[in-house]
Amino acid sequence: MRIINPIKKNRKGNFLFTVLAIAFAVGISSCNRTPEIGAQPLLDSIYITKYMKSEPAFADELIWAKNFYRERKFKLGWFKDHEMVPQAEKMLDVIKRAAEEGLDPKDYQIVNFEQKFKELKDARKDTTKYKALEKEIDLALSATYFNWASDYYRGLVVPRENEEVEWDVKRNKIKLHKALMTILGERKSRYPYAEFKPLHEEYGHLKKALARYRQIQADGGWPLIPAGAKVEPGKPSPMVPLLRKRLVDFLPVNAEAKDTAANNVFDPSLVAALKKFQESQGLKPDGGLGSQTISKLNVPIEQNIRQIIINMERWRWIPKKFEPNYLIVNIPEYKLRVFEQNKQVMDMRVIVGKEMNSTPIFSDKMEYVVVAPYWNIPPNILREEIVPNIVSDPGYLDRNNMEVVTNKGELVSAASVDWSQAGQPGFGYVVRKRPGPKNDLGNVKFIFPNVDNIYLHDTPNDQLFSQASRGFSHGCVRVERPVELAQYLLRNVPGSWNRSKIMHQVSTGKEKHIPLKEKLPVYLVYFTASADANGRVTFFEDIYGHDSELASMYFSRL
Repeated sequence: MRIINPIKKNRKGNFLFTVLAIAFAVGISSCNRTPEIGAQPLLDSIYITKYMKSEPAFADELIWAKNFYRERKFKLGWFKDHEMVPQAEKMLDVIKRAAEEGLDPKDYQIVNFEQKFKELKDARKDTTKYKALEKEIDLALSATYFNWASDYYRGLVVPRENEEVEWDVKRNKIKLHKALMTILGERKSRYPYAEFKPLHEEYGHLKKALARYRQIQADGGWPLIPAGAKVEPGKPSPMVPLLRKRLVDFLPVNAEAKDTAANNVFDPSLVAALKKFQESQGLKPDGGLGSQTISKLNVPIEQNIRQIIINMERWRWIPKKFEPNYLIVNIPEYKLRVFEQNKQVMDMRVIVGKEMNSTPIFSDKMEYVVVAPYWNIPPNILREEIVPNIVSDPGYLDRNNMEVVTNKGELVSAASVDWSQAGQPGFGYVVRKRPGPKNDLGNVKFIFPNVDNIYLHDTPNDQLFSQASRGFSHGCVRVERPVELAQYLLRNVPGSWNRSKIMHQVSTGKEKHIPLKEKLPVYLVYFTASADANGRVTFFEDIYGHDSELASMYFSRL
């Protein structure tokens, strides 16, 4: 409706007429309109602190809320021109589906946003109340995000300082307030925060596996393999349809579609699948249904689901990105992989510590390769295994190609040493095995200095790599193809350290330290479940019992 300016059109009219005209015009123009709300309200640190501390679930996230609003000069984040941004609805929808991540949605549904949004809508004509609700809802949305994101990106267990968890890999240092700014379109990031996606591809694969396994669970779970069941390669058996269903993650992808009613022959693909399953469980891969194999096959799917979830949790602890070049050892898988420019270029089997001498889980940087190494016997092995032989047998050291040196490397006679102090602080002597074919470290070792004195090395006992379960060492990691690994790591080091030159140095019997051109990040990790892009998952034996410890803490919080 066009409004005529009453003052301009009634200059010669009386005053009363003019006032009435103005009142009429204002009344029409304001009919059915919301009063002007004015500028967007601001928060302050006192308001933020009081609100966050009033709710236990938000109290731990106070620092993120302060950082977020301080960087934006205490302006609201989820409102623009008094209208809520679409990211709010997207974030709340993600939280509703938190169970897909192995998390409990109820942990993040602290605020009744449906009620708050209704109150906001009803307060449109009350400027003061509307602005107060804007502030409250904005902070509630931020607090809810930080509460969820802390668990989703940093982990439910470890960030809360559980010392029982054996995991000293460098931590994920994600800044949650920066991630939220990315979601709201206020900064760019190489990480998929705006899509609420995981930081690691492997996590996404396990998430797919979790969905698959929950569907299998809903369909009745795994078929039970009867005790004493037998199968023979190339022959039909009533066990074959059951095994095809149970071993679906170990069969070729196209094998899943086979008609199990018509195909009940224990064929080569199914034999291979059963062997892969056995190997993943640390069993002898003989392709038969022994009692141990049947026991592993009959593990309830609920246990498989829990195993997937706690391995998703471990991926949250990993730094948000690996370096372009790195080496990683997955202890339960007995596997080493080397990555160059984020692409795998090498993998090999490894031997890790036995249960009593478990390989620690940590990260560090490899600094040099040692060719033709001495083996400096660790204090505990010296005290418990070597000294009793030295004391009872004077010829033990020479016969085993060992020698005694001072801490400065000076050779001394074993008879001159007080062995009762061996392994104690201040002992002052080192027993070492000379380089050679019988040296426990083999021809090469790979050093990344650490407090546990753990490193990678060769071994003269190559036959052990054929075992399915390879927990034989005192804690260090023995590698299957050490010279190949050394040649790769030294490819850019001056001196042309090819295989021929490495083996020549070995033949001299003289220890040689060769620094790497660049330090290489090394990760010793512990994942007992791994999935491919289709969510087909392989489980590995929990050789040190870390899964049980983590599961008891993780699921007690859900």
